[in-house]
Amino acid sequence: MQSLHNFLFEHNKKKNNLPANLQRVIVEIMRASKYAEHAIRTEETGKSGETNIQGEEQLALDIKCDQIFCNILSDSELIAKFASEEQEHAVSINGEAGLYSVAFDPLDGSSLLDTNGCVGTIFGIWEGNGFIGKSGNDLVAAGYIQYGPRTTAILSFAGNTHEFTLSEIGEYHLSKENISVHENATIFAMGNLRASTERPEYKAVLDYFLEKKKTLRYAGGMVPDINSILCKHSGIFTYPSHSAYPKGKLRLLYECAPMAYIMNNANASAVDEFGNNISDIKITELHQRTSIVLGSTNSVEKVIEILNKK
Repeated sequence: MQSLHNFLFEHNKKKNNLPANLQRVIVEIMRASKYAEHAIRTEETGKSGETNIQGEEQLALDIKCDQIFCNILSDSELIAKFASEEQEHAVSINGEAGLYSVAFDPLDGSSLLDTNGCVGTIFGIWEGNGFIGKSGNDLVAAGYIQYGPRTTAILSFAGNTHEFTLSEIGEYHLSKENISVHENATIFAMGNLRASTERPEYKAVLDYFLEKKKTLRYAGGMVPDINSILCKHSGIFTYPSHSAYPKGKLRLLYECAPMAYIMNNANASAVDEFGNNISDIKITELHQRTSIVLGSTNSVEKVIEILNKK
């Protein structure tokens, strides 16, 4: 089995497109994920009594995982700035002296914890100091970690997407290389189905998949739902806008842009509900929201056609 460190080193040795400093940042994020995995596995899943900038009630583990990633990134001389879902403002570490800025959702799907469901961490890495004015096209790496029966990590960089699995001795090893998603979805995960009660076109998307005898696979968290698509090499995930979230619910910076980058590097598509590429959308504020449709390219195109049918 090839270790994460060795894979990154050998990749750059062959292709010269993964700088040593970027490798170090990736390794530090993956190191933080090991502490997060331990906390999720061993600590209580109760509420903290606090809310984050989104107005969402925080679990104690939301705060704990946020602290883990913040502390490790704060210790790196390579980090200019980082931004977390759990914090209102970006945190400057080394400013212009830093080489990379990291945005992350430390614990995606934390509401699933009390049912022992899969949860995850999502992250994106940009060059330079900050995020505003940039887009997903400017990402140099992105990934997520899924904490479940096994802890696995999806890492995407230099045009490809790979999977690593955390071993019993606490090391990540390559488990799948150059993941590719088929152009036609066999499974579908439709988030926010209540939107179908006020948006007939979204109900039409559901009817389309049912008529085509596609299989529903919806875990209720972005990480496990996207992971299902990558592991099955086929599928589609949708999360549209509705009256409660007119711009969409999911956040561009630390959820949708990194996931779009990952999927694009796996030969899949990621667009908003109007068909605009997620990776083209400029970041204008840290917590801006967007609708999203991503996965198998032909199926994404079909969903956009249905959603925008006049």
